[in-house]
Amino acid sequence: MTTITTPYEAIGGAEGVRRLVDRFYQVMDEWPQAWAARRLHPERLDGSRESLFEFLSGWLGGPDLYVQKKGHPRLRMRHLPYAIGPAERDAWMLCMRTALDDCVADADLREALLQAFGALADHMINTPDGGRDPAAGAARQL
Repeated sequence: MTTITTPYEAIGGAEGVRRLVDRFYQVMDEWPQAWAARRLHPERLDGSRESLFEFLSGWLGGPDLYVQKKGHPRLRMRHLPYAIGPAERDAWMLCMRTALDDCVADADLREALLQAFGALADHMINTPDGGRDPAAGAARQL
């Protein structure tokens, strides 16, 4: 009998997801190259960190924590107040790529997750030039 392992299980369950999220936000908070993504977040990252952990838990095949707490993720709708362009996507992906490299040992799983996160990040783009759009001044202030 073949046992199917979810990505959630393959990266170590809740502990693995927590490690991934913690590393992701560490990079976002510390690396200047991540500023385009970091500036869209509040000064304190605790709430963002918890939301991403809850979302990834379900997205990776584990407990659907985000849905239980907040309903359907509606990611694009929830991100519409923020001007997200290629620079913001690239900065976000830098953080995620680094977190995956540091936290996911299996190369095939890491590559599959990188592709899935890339598609997700592309879907969040809502303006061609992100925070550089003068009409997006309110989002830049965050």
